[in-house]
Amino acid sequence: MKNLRYLDNVSTLVLDDEKCVGCSLCTEVCPHAVFEMAQNRALIVDLNACMECGACVTNCPSGAISVSPGVG
Repeated sequence: MKNLRYLDNVSTLVLDDEKCVGCSLCTEVCPHAVFEMAQNRALIVDLNACMECGACVTNCPSGAISVSPGVG
């Protein structure tokens, strides 16, 4: 989704890979494909596509993801 952008380099999205349990829910709920799975862990692959909707945070069972909706 490289063509969907709001503002580059302002997203507050943070992924704590030590807390990630590899459930892949973030990849399923993210409307802009910000995440991908690699070696049973989530990776942020397109931070600037994040619209800070919070779907990933709400669905992450281990609390590995944080975002401040509306900040960026």
